[in-house]
Amino acid sequence: MDTTTRAMPAFLPDGSVEVPAFTLPVSDLVSAQAAAMQRLRAEMPAFDAAGEDGDIAARRAQINAYMAPQIERLRAAFPVSIVRSVIGGVEVLDVTPAEGGHDPHRVLINLHGGAFCVGWDGVALVEAIPIASLGRIRVISVNYRMAPEYRHPAGVEDVAAVYGALLEDYAPGRIGIYGGSAGGALTAQAAAWLVAHDLPQVGAIGVFGAGGVPFGTGESAYVTGYTDASFPPPPADGSAPADITHGYFAGCDARDPSAWPGWHPAILAHFPPALIITGTRAMDLSPAIFTHSQLLKAGVRSSLIVGEGMGHCYHYQLDLPEGRDAVEAIVRFFRENLT
Repeated sequence: MDTTTRAMPAFLPDGSVEVPAFTLPVSDLVSAQAAAMQRLRAEMPAFDAAGEDGDIAARRAQINAYMAPQIERLRAAFPVSIVRSVIGGVEVLDVTPAEGGHDPHRVLINLHGGAFCVGWDGVALVEAIPIASLGRIRVISVNYRMAPEYRHPAGVEDVAAVYGALLEDYAPGRIGIYGGSAGGALTAQAAAWLVAHDLPQVGAIGVFGAGGVPFGTGESAYVTGYTDASFPPPPADGSAPADITHGYFAGCDARDPSAWPGWHPAILAHFPPALIITGTRAMDLSPAIFTHSQLLKAGVRSSLIVGEGMGHCYHYQLDLPEGRDAVEAIVRFFRENLT
């Protein structure tokens, strides 16, 4: 093989690597539908998932409008009943299958994505509808407090309030918590919060598009900033990245166990069985892998799914075989672990 004209990476004394420009082809391991979707990105306008716009009300409306067509398709494919209610003093969406019964002894708490500042209730419905329908299970999606109006630990306090109220009707081992993106991180925080506050641990958790350490940690944020581009890579000059959470973690130490339990093996040792889902083109790949490995080291049963060629929270995309497979794995995981 002639390498005389091939650009080579430069390995620097500080351990960093200067990576030459290259073209990343569509993986030959993805489905035909996923490959077609990646080709369509050449014609699709870029969507700013990071959401650095300062007008939070406009941003929230934008996200809900963006999700509305997908919610309409999901409701047609997965008939559900959606009731707005209050549980434990917190607004929730109570989602159940529209046709036939659901498991009366088990319940899932859903924590929506949206960078701790947006996502209610557009993202919440995208996360709750298919799980409730396919799993034949009640899903309680929580309108937890977000930035810029609130700061950590407001969100996890709301999750604990809903959980405490549900304990009146369900055994803790039959309650699960799951979420995508910010909701995935919040799920890990909730499992840690229960330990710290002497509450019974839930039966299982699902951490999707996230991990138990901050977004942006590890290598994946750098790589996928260019291979996926949904989120910008860390600044090349080493400066702090833009805070897409609108200050939700302001004043919070980067290794605070209530915010980022992935750094703390003694806390992880008390976690329930976990399912972690990420993708090879997802900025959360490194946090997800690290959290999975730390859970295993702590003696916790953890399962990791890494979608080939998939981006951030690809389980939202049920029109792709990979997305449908991920959702079916989620349903199967909770069915097996909520005893």
